[in-house]
Amino acid sequence: MTQPGSSAVVTGDALATMKTLGSGTARLVLTSPPYNIGKAYERRVPLEDYLEGQRAVIREAARIVVEGGSVCWQVGNFVEDGEVIPLDSMMIPLMREAGLKIRNRIVWSFGHGQHCRRRMSGRHETIVWATCGDGHHFDLDPIRVPQTYPRKRAYKGARKGMLSGHPLGKNPGDVWQIPNIKFNHPEKTAHPCQFPEALAERLVSALTMEGDLVIDPYAGSGTTGAVCSRLARRSLLIEIDPAYAEIARARIAAP
Repeated sequence: MTQPGSSAVVTGDALATMKTLGSGTARLVLTSPPYNIGKAYERRVPLEDYLEGQRAVIREAARIVVEGGSVCWQVGNFVEDGEVIPLDSMMIPLMREAGLKIRNRIVWSFGHGQHCRRRMSGRHETIVWATCGDGHHFDLDPIRVPQTYPRKRAYKGARKGMLSGHPLGKNPGDVWQIPNIKFNHPEKTAHPCQFPEALAERLVSALTMEGDLVIDPYAGSGTTGAVCSRLARRSLLIEIDPAYAEIARARIAAP
């Protein structure tokens, strides 16, 4: 794993595999862990046990990321007996406990999801972005979005009459409108809970450089690896389910 764009998929447990990795190995740890809601790929456990497991994995993520590197946890809600608990509210204290500094709580908004009858239908999830120390790498230019008012001009000062917006676009902000992966989505695989490549692409583009290593401890169908291959980053994907691991290998090998 020394060439830009090279990737590897390990079939195994996230925590056990991460413990075999050296400290300061990766520039970015990017993942979407199971939400403990009883999906086919997870075993539902008491919330306290689930959080204890996440505490251990987040601690390892903080250890294996380089100084100035980033950890991104994309999560939704834990639901029990009709009560909704946003998992980011649980993950942020665990990340701070591991010595990470929270930089953003990004809201991922999408138009379709579960239709609820006794509460408002959920239409967003979150990405918690934290860093190991200060001086973190952040490249805004690759993720700029079109200006809302591209012809807006400064009305006073030395730049009066000149275009006031950045020519490459504006900062995307911390609310991202990106469609989720439904059955007719071109990225859809057999995995029931994919996050879209566009989501991973923004994070990988902004928080890493070519040749950097990105680790995904809950790789699922390999979205992180597919994006890293396209952007000339290295990736190490960890997935406990052999069937999903094979899907991930196929995606990172695709042209």
